[in-house]
This record gives sequence, structure tokens and C-alpha cells, in this order.
Amino acid sequence: MTQKKVAVTTLGCKVNQYESAALEELFRRRGYQIVDFGEVADVYVINTCTVTHLGDRKSRQMIRRANKTNPDAVVVATGCYAQTAPDEVLEVEGVDLVVGAGNRAGIVDLVESAVKGDKVKAVGDILKCHDFEELPGEDCQGRVRAYLKIQEGCENFCSYCIVPYARGPLRSRQPENVLAAANNLVQRGFKEIVLTGIHTGAYGRDRQDKYSLVRLMEKLASVSGIARIRLSSIEPNDITTELLELIASGPPFCRHLHIPLQSGDDTVLAKMRRRYNTVFYKKMVEEARNMVAGLGVTTDVMVGFPGEEEENFNNTYSLIKELNFSGLHVFKYSPRRGTPAAGFPHQVDPAVKEKRSRALIALGESLARSFAAGHLGQTVEVLAEQALRGEKESLWEGLTDNYIRVVFPGETELQGRIINIYAEKISGAGIMGRIILK
Repeated sequence: MTQKKVAVTTLGCKVNQYESAALEELFRRRGYQIVDFGEVADVYVINTCTVTHLGDRKSRQMIRRANKTNPDAVVVATGCYAQTAPDEVLEVEGVDLVVGAGNRAGIVDLVESAVKGDKVKAVGDILKCHDFEELPGEDCQGRVRAYLKIQEGCENFCSYCIVPYARGPLRSRQPENVLAAANNLVQRGFKEIVLTGIHTGAYGRDRQDKYSLVRLMEKLASVSGIARIRLSSIEPNDITTELLELIASGPPFCRHLHIPLQSGDDTVLAKMRRRYNTVFYKKMVEEARNMVAGLGVTTDVMVGFPGEEEENFNNTYSLIKELNFSGLHVFKYSPRRGTPAAGFPHQVDPAVKEKRSRALIALGESLARSFAAGHLGQTVEVLAEQALRGEKESLWEGLTDNYIRVVFPGETELQGRIINIYAEKISGAGIMGRIILK
């Protein structure tokens, strides 16, 4: 009997990538061979994104591409776009099965009962979901940094954001399951674990025992062999003195916080329904830097929110420059059907969004170089991730714990090792250095 083949493709965030690895593992356990998305397969799974219009469009494109590659294959759409607009996704040519966020554990059974040409919707009301869906998602082959999902859902309901409607309420993963997954990852050679979720800082709030993120991190630090624990992203309101004290205590905790800002203007923040203002945010970043020496602070910022005037944007630009972030992720506002902001007046012209986006991207690159330059002439610890091929020598690249990308020459197998590197010069937004032998 010929082994069936499945191809999975992912759009969107790191959580989606994590979940796609889980879906591949579910199929693998049932005897399927995992192949590249461009190959002919019996089943295609598109893990969709709906954070922006571009995510929707790319999701539809990938569905059509799969159907074109093999018109006889079962084509499955899952993920956030599938959850929030299942009927719209069902209308896309070539799709056979739409699977919601609460039905992914049974995706193989759904596929095997599907008939090509029939259109089936397996999507429940995610807002009524109250249990964390355990998926075998710790299979991150070929890497030294592994993402570990500890939490699902968000209840902030920012005015621009579709995520609460796509992901549902807060659901924390059982601590014992998080620890078991971390042990498994470390035993397989992973040195750094990145804690991720939809609202990671809210971990434990849905539990009666109020098992907090800090308590979970303390437990993870006791896992034998773990070298680094990193937070993927954390909301400003979730950063506590207790958390900062834990990070300041040193390894295995990484001196890096990714703290979404979204806007540096209080009027815009209020319209966004963000739960802080610029004074709170500035004070929080200052306290974090005072408590954690060498802390890298990166952020997300949105341009073109409805009603954003030049003055509002200039306030954002000035605050970002003042706070001197070590990295910046810039994205343009995209109206999401079903969110309050989609109906707000004074939508910003796309050309204005593009201009503002380019200005912030350039600023972010400058700030990243400046942060990296502050480490020149110092020895930094780098987790070697992968080999690059230079023109004259073998090169490796990796990350410091405070999230600086470092490139250095090395002839031997270094993947997964934490190495002392002397920082010699700036390379792009990162550092070029050389190995310091102990």
C-alpha cells in the first residue's frame, strides 16, 4: 500500500508555525509522509492568517495553489481566517474542508472522512471554548531554539484586533504538561525555549489556583540542561516587578522583552482600546532597564490607525526614538471586518501609511544598529544556530540572550553551542565577531 502524503503551509505568526508542526505530527502518527507544499500530495493543509487583508488574500492564494498542484487532493483550511470567516473560505475554489481552532486535534479523522468535491465545515463557537487544546507541537526539527506554547486566547478586545474572535478566551496549559514538553525538548538537544501564546503574560489567570507566569518560569528553570528561557512577547500591563526580578537573576532567563507599543500617542492608544498610556509605558521601560542590566527591548508599532494625523504619528516617532528600542516591528493598519475600528471614520490613505511605515522601519534599523554598537569591544555569549557560507570562510550566526544577531567565523560543528564571541564590528543590524577560546 502506497504511503499517503500530506503537505502543510503556514501563514502568519509564530503560534501558527508552532501549530503547523503539531498538525504535521498528527498526520505523521497516522502513517502519512510529510512533503513540501509544492509537491504532489494527497492532502494539503493551509494554516491561515487573518490579522490583515494580506493574510486573507495569501490564504486564498495558497488554497488555489494546492488545488492546482493536485486537483484530486483533499484541501483543508484551518487557522484564524478559517475560524472567523468559514463560509467565505468554503467559497474559495478547491477547498474541501474548513477546520476551526477547537477541532484541530481531530483533523486527520476529518480528512479521512472527507470526499473530494464536498464542502465540509467543522467550526465551533470559539468564544465558548474553555480548555487548552493539547497538540503534539514540540516537534521543531533541525533547530536549536524551540517554541513552547503555554497559553491560548485573548480577552483584551483591542478595537483593531480580530484575534480574540479567532482564538477565544484565555486558556492556560497545565503546568505539568508545559514542564513535560520542556523536558522533552531539552532531551532532544534544544538549548533555548521560547515561551509563546496569544496573550502569554496572562498565563494562569483563568486557573483557580492563579498559577502565574513567573511561577511557571521558575519551575522551567529547574529543568535539567535548559540553557535559555525567553518570552516571545508580553503586554505592557503584564510586566511586574516580580517578573523583572526573575529576569535580572540571570541565566537561564534571557535579558530580552518584546513589549508591543502600537502607538506613541495617547489619543490613538485610547481609540485602540489599549490599556495603558505613554506615561505608563515609558515608566515601565525605564524600570525594566534599571532592574535588568543590558536588557534588549523590542516592540510592535502600527501606522495608519483611523484618525491618525501627522501630529499623532510624530508623537509615535519621537517616543520610539526616545525609548531607544533595540528592534522594531512595523505594520500598517488593516481594517478587520467585525472589529470596531473597521467602522471608524477618517481611515488613513494607503500612501500615507506606506510613507509612515518606511520612516519607522528606517528608524528601527538605526536603533538596532545603535544597540548592537554598544556591545562592540565586549565579549558576548552567542547560541550558535546555523552555518552560513562566506566567500572565503565558513561563517556561523546566532543570538545573544538580549537578542542581537551575531555572525562569526568557525570551521567546526558549532550548532547548539553557547560560545563566547568578541564583538568587533557592526554587520547589518547586528554584530560581526570572533570566537574567544576559554
